[in-house]
Amino acid sequence: MTIWVVYSLLVIIADNNKIKKKEMFAIFKKEVSGFFSSLTGYIAATFFLVVNGLIMWVFPGSLNVLDSGYSTLETLFIIAPWVFLFLVPAITMKTFAEEKRSGTIELILTRPISDLKLVLGKYFASVLLVLLILIPSLIFFISIFFLGSPIGNIDTGGTWGSFIGLFFLASAYAAIGVFASSLTDNQIVSFILAIIISLFIFSGFDSLASLGLFTDFKYLLVQLGINEHYSSMSRGVIDTRDVIYFGCLSSIFIIATRVRIQSRKW
Repeated sequence: MTIWVVYSLLVIIADNNKIKKKEMFAIFKKEVSGFFSSLTGYIAATFFLVVNGLIMWVFPGSLNVLDSGYSTLETLFIIAPWVFLFLVPAITMKTFAEEKRSGTIELILTRPISDLKLVLGKYFASVLLVLLILIPSLIFFISIFFLGSPIGNIDTGGTWGSFIGLFFLASAYAAIGVFASSLTDNQIVSFILAIIISLFIFSGFDSLASLGLFTDFKYLLVQLGINEHYSSMSRGVIDTRDVIYFGCLSSIFIIATRVRIQSRKW
């Protein structure tokens, strides 16, 4: 009898986990399909490619690849963090804000899914969208590859490492954006908050470190900022410390979003 009760409980728990996983996937699928069911997704991808393409190939200056005379994608990895600073918040601004505005958040919260899985479903959808936007930029790599003299005269390993670093940076931006969206029911406010928080973490700590007031904490402040770790990865060096930093940063904002969602019970 005892064995049967234990077995029944295990079956119920397993079935409950399956339901929650299905719910999480449903949220993930809803976010992705909603993004590409309108022009927003295509505009975002086009915006990323056009802005980077114009600066790399059209506008004259030190960032122009043709003017520099070197077969490198360094320009892309300098510009992209600033483009993503606006693009990623545009992607994430509706994740929770739109649900709150329309009132559907109450319906979602009544479904058999934990707050963490709800947050993760929306976060992973945002990360996938960022990845789908980033993939077409490989056309820049292909162009540089064949323009090199000789053909293929490009640091392939370093370039792939830089792409990985850019993906980690965009993933951190996505976690910040989802958190910002959970704070308000206004998408514009969410967009602005995400930009401000991302900008501060990207370069704000470096600015504080440059002040004479924080001389004793300069190294710590620099290490807290995204720029230090992204700069390391953009050189093609995949350091475990940088990976851990981005993982921790994303986790902090995912947990903060979960706490914000749970605050409805307080």
